[in-house]
Amino acid sequence: MPDLFKDIIPSILERKNVVLNTPEDDKSYVPFVVNKAISFHTDCILLVNEMNLLPTLDKKLQYQFLLHTVRSWRRPFRKWMKLEKVEDLDIIKSHYNVSDSKAKEYLTILSQDQLNEIKTQMNKGGLKNSHGKQQRGRSDP
Repeated sequence: MPDLFKDIIPSILERKNVVLNTPEDDKSYVPFVVNKAISFHTDCILLVNEMNLLPTLDKKLQYQFLLHTVRSWRRPFRKWMKLEKVEDLDIIKSHYNVSDSKAKEYLTILSQDQLNEIKTQMNKGGLKNSHGKQQRGRSDP
């Protein structure tokens, strides 16, 4: 069975050799992941969008379409975008009862003293063990 990141995606982007030959190989093809990996390259965005418009299309047909339409050349590695975690965002969201985007705006306005005051107001108390989870019942040493 071909590996998704070592065989299938490089076969579409660079090598142009058919990797999915048997029906068992079709199970290793995940259209969402392949489309996401290929969409980081600007010359492939429109082709990936075509595949997103036809989600019910057979996996083998999707693979064949991308294999034969994407131009073959060595592309630079693109890191996958990850969601950045803002520390005080959850506290602001629960205190003011606002969405993520509004809470980010509030973070730019609030000072560190105001944030500390909100943290103390939002502190619900309770004992925490070494794993950061709240203990329940008696704690015997």
